[in-house]
Amino acid sequence: SSLAARRQLLDNQPELSTVSLRLVSCIKGSLARSMAPNGDAAVAAAAEAVPMGRPRQQPKPRRISMEGLQRAMSDLALEFTKKAAVLDAAARLPAVSEQVDDARCECCGMTEECSAEYVRRVRERYCGQWVCGLCAAAVTDEADRSRSTTEEALAAHIAVCGRFNRLGRANPVLMQTEAMREIFRKRGKSNSPRDSARAGGLSRSSSCMSAITKDLNCAMKK
Repeated sequence: SSLAARRQLLDNQPELSTVSLRLVSCIKGSLARSMAPNGDAAVAAAAEAVPMGRPRQQPKPRRISMEGLQRAMSDLALEFTKKAAVLDAAARLPAVSEQVDDARCECCGMTEECSAEYVRRVRERYCGQWVCGLCAAAVTDEADRSRSTTEEALAAHIAVCGRFNRLGRANPVLMQTEAMREIFRKRGKSNSPRDSARAGGLSRSSSCMSAITKDLNCAMKK
């Protein structure tokens, strides 16, 4: 009978080992729930859900399709092509190495920030003198209006600017009067057809004011 009991115990040993493992797992789960804080309850529940003695299953790696791989390679190639085009365009741009200096106009005295190349071109155009944009426009207009050379127009404009700096700034009223007199002088020498048409009208040989004054004096004497 003892031999039969031992055989039965040996036959039931796998079932006992499984039961003991489950019992140990339940005890560990209850201890983890009682000792874990509120934030670790989920971790303890997950540990309880995994039975002991059974290996955890690793998640299967995501399989990438050939179409997705080709699309990714195409996007990378396009991005590299764009970057290469940008770098090539940046390499073709000329390097900005010109230094900007202050240039003073020799007519009005105004200063502008210009490069050495721009100053050189202006000096070549205006007889070695550097003039600002406003004075350059005035010189060009003077040359076209008076039908003179650029050198003569530049000399006339320099004279006008020098006179204004000497007199106009110190006495603006005198300068304005002088300008009005110059306008009247040019108006008197005008060759406009409108002025010649006015000059061709009837003109008086003498004033009638003297005759009227004479008649009034005679009436008062009577």
